[in-house]
Amino acid sequence: MTFSVIIPTYNEAGNITRLVAELRRYAPQAEVLVVDAHSPDGTAEAARQAGATVLLAPKPGRAAQLNYGAAHATGELLYFMHADVSPHPDFVTTISRAVADGYAAGCYRFRFDSRHPLLRINSYGTRFKGIMSRGGDQTLFITRALFSQLGGFNEQFVIMEDFEIIQRIRRVARFFIAPHAVTVSARKYETNSWLRVQVANLTAFSLFFLKASPVRIARTYKAMLNSY
Repeated sequence: MTFSVIIPTYNEAGNITRLVAELRRYAPQAEVLVVDAHSPDGTAEAARQAGATVLLAPKPGRAAQLNYGAAHATGELLYFMHADVSPHPDFVTTISRAVADGYAAGCYRFRFDSRHPLLRINSYGTRFKGIMSRGGDQTLFITRALFSQLGGFNEQFVIMEDFEIIQRIRRVARFFIAPHAVTVSARKYETNSWLRVQVANLTAFSLFFLKASPVRIARTYKAMLNSY
């Protein structure tokens, strides 16, 4: 099975070189696509120099970037990652086995690059199956066939695009949660606070489940945080 790793970026020059190097080390045969939203900080050039194929997104928004990357990917398996995540070293083997066992999509648990006790509680929760235990930071793998069947990410969602597609995946396919963790940056919590981020997340979830418009969810979430 051939892999395409798709990474949406905006102002990630401080992370992208490290991430592409890790992917090259752990999966030298994988295609690595960085879909950049015209970052002014040199993200695209840093990704190119690190060995990734760089695409410039024609539309803003992470869901649009992910779909654009998928449209240009050549792999049978699409693996979506955020730039501030470090992959598990054995991700190719783990995901390949999951697909062979009948899982057409799935994700990893995560742990933060911080030993803050409250963040360790958050990390522990990602081993459970509920939708509120999911998130884009956990990465997402999906077969090209299933991704095409679903029509990709819903580009109306500026945030929550990962939760929305996972809901649709679970209606038609088995969803795998790897018994290993990827490592996620704690920068959102360091820029804000644990409580502030938790309240913002809970608010976004509530609006999502109440079927508020994607525009309202994004506007409310952004207003509650210094950065996201």
